[in-house]
Amino acid sequence: MPVPMATYRVQMHAGFGFDAAAEIAVYLSDLGVTHLYASPYLQAGKGSTHGYDVLDHSKPNAELGGIEAQSRLCEALGRAGLGQILDIVPNHMSIASRENKWWWDVLENGQSSRYAAYFDVDWHPPEEKLRDTVLMPILGDHYGREVEAGRVKLQRNGGTFTFEYFDHVMPVAPRSFNDLLNEAARKVGSDELAFLADSFGNLPHSTATDFESVHRRHRDKEVLRSALNRLCVENPGVAAAIDAEVAEINDQPVRVDALLERQNYRLAFWKTAGQELDYRRFFDINTLISLRMEDQRVFDDSHRLILEWVRAGVLDGLRVDHPDGLRDPAGYFQRLQRAAPNGWIVVEKILEPGEALPEDWPVAGTTGYDFLNRLGGLFVDPAGEGPITDFYSEFTGESVDYIAMIREKKLYVLKELFGSDVSRLVNLLSAVCERQKRYRDYTKRELTTMIREVIACFPVYRTYVQADEGRVGPRDIAYIDEAIEAAKANRPEIDPELLDFLRDLLTLRVKGSVESSLVMRFQQNTGPVMAKGVEDTTFYNFNRLVVLNEVGGDPNRFGLLPSKFHEESLETQRLWATSMTTTTTHDTKRSEDVRARISLLSEIPRAWAEAVGRWAEHNLKYKTDSFPDRNAEYLLYQILVGAWPIDVERATAYMLKAARESKAHTSWTDGNEVYEEALKSFIAGILGDREFVDDLGGFVQPLIPAGRINSLSQALIKLTAPGVPDIYQGNELWDMSLVDPDNRRPVDYAIRRRLLGELDRGMSPEEILGRTDEGLPKLWVTSQALRFRRRKPELFGPDGEYAPIMAEGARADHVVAFARGGGSITIAPRLPIKLGGDWGETSIDLPPGKWSNELTGGDVGGGRVRLVELLARFPVALLSRGGP
Repeated sequence: MPVPMATYRVQMHAGFGFDAAAEIAVYLSDLGVTHLYASPYLQAGKGSTHGYDVLDHSKPNAELGGIEAQSRLCEALGRAGLGQILDIVPNHMSIASRENKWWWDVLENGQSSRYAAYFDVDWHPPEEKLRDTVLMPILGDHYGREVEAGRVKLQRNGGTFTFEYFDHVMPVAPRSFNDLLNEAARKVGSDELAFLADSFGNLPHSTATDFESVHRRHRDKEVLRSALNRLCVENPGVAAAIDAEVAEINDQPVRVDALLERQNYRLAFWKTAGQELDYRRFFDINTLISLRMEDQRVFDDSHRLILEWVRAGVLDGLRVDHPDGLRDPAGYFQRLQRAAPNGWIVVEKILEPGEALPEDWPVAGTTGYDFLNRLGGLFVDPAGEGPITDFYSEFTGESVDYIAMIREKKLYVLKELFGSDVSRLVNLLSAVCERQKRYRDYTKRELTTMIREVIACFPVYRTYVQADEGRVGPRDIAYIDEAIEAAKANRPEIDPELLDFLRDLLTLRVKGSVESSLVMRFQQNTGPVMAKGVEDTTFYNFNRLVVLNEVGGDPNRFGLLPSKFHEESLETQRLWATSMTTTTTHDTKRSEDVRARISLLSEIPRAWAEAVGRWAEHNLKYKTDSFPDRNAEYLLYQILVGAWPIDVERATAYMLKAARESKAHTSWTDGNEVYEEALKSFIAGILGDREFVDDLGGFVQPLIPAGRINSLSQALIKLTAPGVPDIYQGNELWDMSLVDPDNRRPVDYAIRRRLLGELDRGMSPEEILGRTDEGLPKLWVTSQALRFRRRKPELFGPDGEYAPIMAEGARADHVVAFARGGGSITIAPRLPIKLGGDWGETSIDLPPGKWSNELTGGDVGGGRVRLVELLARFPVALLSRGGP
């Protein structure tokens, strides 16, 4: 299977299904990509806009058109000469619907379910009330109140029963039918119904997990159900008696409670999830339960259809979502590679600055967040760090100690969102300590404090210690040491000997079965805390320059010099030459073009500070009791500058999400209506104020051309640097989208087809630039670079050497240039405001030979060439070798 030369990401949902994707196949081929890259499209929850909530791995999503429409998509891609990459979700499944037959079976049969081992459920926690049950935190109020209010209803469906609570439906365990059926049998005088009642009551208990009991339970319950259904159909009197009994139960909360107590689940107030949940989730989403993908049966059943598509050539590769949630990512990838040895596999691994992708993973590389942040840093002026930091601190009153904020926010989410996960770790650690005479006297409170602190200090998403095999790498040890030593410094009241013992456990110096379980589960918990504490909390609080706040980014690293970019690109070419590179994804907090414009503020810190001060003073009258706070206001002004023009609705939607994610005054789980109303009123007020809007527009207008130069540079570098470039849907034109759901708005492909057709009929660089507002320059760079890659794949693959080209002259630090494979040269400006369009005598040395400019059509010889000549007709240059 071929490695893609370039991919194009589309978000699949009911409004953009398989047939809609098929309609753009020819356009994508004309654009120059080689592969459609689809969001997950196995059967997901009704109305899903992302597909990460898979309910059934055995079929394509019916809302997208089902198997027939998927076949039409594959045929259309084949006719257009395109391959296909699919995003897959091995870490978790949705349990929000009975369409998840595996989970439904677990709720019905408990530990005797054939699928009980498929899910990461703790059936034997220390708390007796949760033993042998699954907590279901779905109630809008406390359990007793909801039952007493009659909101949990028993229903009969043929020969089976369910409980219903608004949109939630739960199965009733067959063994628990017996009392209900016996009472109905007594009243109607039916011996046959009494026999069925006793037979249901004699089914093996749901805690029986031996093969014989599980087999007999599953066999007999289906036979009994069929018999009960048949009896109800043939004898309406029996059916009426059962239904009357159901009605009586529903009228008596004490009987509803008694029957619920016999189930394999425990209904609970939704707020209990953070502290008492007994199954592992995807982050803090209760309806997404983690799978035990280390079990071969789970792997086989969840990948069967996907691997059939890979083997049949329907798919050329896979994008693997959230591998850090898996118990053993390396083992998973090795299994996946064996099953799809020729597939191109990239992984959504978030690398912290300085962290490397494990080299023993048999994958092509990451999904490109590391590249996104590396590339974005080129357009942030390091000289602006001091002035912007000082002004941000002065204006907002916020701390600029980023490391301290990370720890603070991680501790917050550990307490508020991940209490149940911490409890499971503490229970394991307590069991380990109990067997060690030096450590058995530590209380669970002390262990909890230590676990929280160490996770809060963890410098990366996770380590990859393989406890079952006794393997721990030097990088793992270094990260664990860093976390332990930081915990000692932050919390001197924690016994350092206890911290050292935890270090010994995590680095496998102390071994055992429970110890191994602790290590493996610990590793699965640090990632979600990093994601929620940093990406979804700190990144919405530390607003100094928000272009730095992208997934895998480091807001403390203010800009990146070209020399460092070249160094890291060389490393990518050496180790991960077919990794994905990207600039916008469905998860980015701002699109590439919004970031390109906001980056310019680093070049004009004084003008920015003056503008914000002026705007804040003018807009003070729109605040309500000092709401929104200065930090949110500062963020808002950056967003308005970056995405301008933007309407009240989009700006409000973004800021409400940002406010809830920041958790400073409101949150998703504990909303503050007063603050949110004040925020909405403020945005409506300032965007309805003509004087402010004119001032804002006057500030933004000079930034638009410079921001577009940044955008073109970003695009060209991405399309020619080491790796496989991805275009996020619609971003071949200017796209000023913000975080989801804003970045999932419908894309107008009719406009894009028309504009690409006009370019293909022939336009001069001057004509293209004359229609800049329509996005033609970006479409031109994108299509020309993609087509060039497709014509000359050898230049950009694993054997396509990456060679930095350093400029000479006073403006040398304003250009990034490099050659690929001896036949392509990229020349891209940076920091355009400070450059001011004046290259002076700055030049670069081109290798010998004749070079053609793919963007302007002109030719240039080798040797020293001034940049003012190379970039005279277009802001960026892509040179191809034209001859000796």
